[in-house]
Amino acid sequence: MAHRTVRSGYMSLAERLNRFPQGAPPSELWYSILKMLFSEEEAGLVARLPIRPFTAAKAAGIWKTTEGKARAVLDRLADRAVLLDCENEDGVPEYVLPPPMAGFLEFSLMRVRGDVDQKVLSELLYQYLNVEDDFIKALFTQGETQLGRVFVNEDALEPETALHVLDYDRASAVIRSAKHIGIGLCYCRHKMSHVGRACDRPLDICMTFGTTASSLVSHGFARAADAAETIDLLDKAREFHLVQFGENVRQDVAFICNCCGCCCEAMIAARRFGFMHPVHTTGFLPRIKDDLCTGCGKCVKACPVGAMVLDQRDSERQPAFRKARLAADACLGCGVCVRVCPKGAVHLSARPERIFTPVNSVHRIVMMAVERGKLQNLIFDNRAMWSHRMMAAVMAAILKLPPVQLLMAKRQLKSRYLETLVLSWSKR
Repeated sequence: MAHRTVRSGYMSLAERLNRFPQGAPPSELWYSILKMLFSEEEAGLVARLPIRPFTAAKAAGIWKTTEGKARAVLDRLADRAVLLDCENEDGVPEYVLPPPMAGFLEFSLMRVRGDVDQKVLSELLYQYLNVEDDFIKALFTQGETQLGRVFVNEDALEPETALHVLDYDRASAVIRSAKHIGIGLCYCRHKMSHVGRACDRPLDICMTFGTTASSLVSHGFARAADAAETIDLLDKAREFHLVQFGENVRQDVAFICNCCGCCCEAMIAARRFGFMHPVHTTGFLPRIKDDLCTGCGKCVKACPVGAMVLDQRDSERQPAFRKARLAADACLGCGVCVRVCPKGAVHLSARPERIFTPVNSVHRIVMMAVERGKLQNLIFDNRAMWSHRMMAAVMAAILKLPPVQLLMAKRQLKSRYLETLVLSWSKR
């Protein structure tokens, strides 16, 4: 099968991965990372796989080989968590190539393994994700719809406010409703440990759910857990003032990370590019009661994105004293500041505007694709066919229409009508 790859398999794979709505801009550093996770033959083969889930028979047709040989390759890739596998409703095994993030880059460090030099991989990832800007900007700052959102710290809500929080905004409700739960190492802190920058927060605390968890558990990249243990881990994460950052959907959330401000890419992006709204916030904002605030600075120290600051104020009675102030534009609404305030001077209240959350991953991916001009990659998925390449080019041209027309399309995607269509399609 390798002889069918005319140019570098890694170049082809990089191009294929950049067709995801999130994007993964190619570079020499990116090729070095891919070389650690794929052989060149594997890269060339994976580059020809569709974005949507597929069977071994489908892959065999694309690769011009037998179904048995295709399945052997796919299973080998799933064993390394660069593919995910599951059964569809008819009990037929299906595979899917996850995006780089949240996807196979995280999975590569969700357990300690000997088949990959994780120190070298971590150093490359640190340079690509934390030093260079292109990938993080593509992942977090393009379009209005982002990959992830923050879950509110339920313990930080006052009882009357908590009554109005919907289940999909509660990490505890996601955990209790999940059919499968997997717990793995925190990719971000594991990576940082190899470059000498890790903090002391817990490692064994990364949560995956549903078919993602089922695949990762079956291949040893996560361990199975029940809801009770996972709720205990959620409580532990909150004791360490970690932020719950998960998939930006209402239904079938695939992951919840427990993020620190120093190691985790989402929090770092929120600090670096906050004005571009790289992370969807909760529906809440902290309010500070000036008469109770003593200016101790604990909320400032705990905030993972620097949204809490101390103002120096003067008065006749107190010539120099400090009060906490919220930088609302940077705030995630996580509620960490509420938990750490010793005087009860901070509480959460509803934001004035509604926070829109896509129905499920299909809805989110389509919205992201439209906003990033990549819808053609989802509709015309099989690039092996000339007609699909031609139609993909036509769709790309349509997406370059004036902003007003694209804005109308995005409004339709956020409409109740489309939500109803997505829900009915998902039940088929």
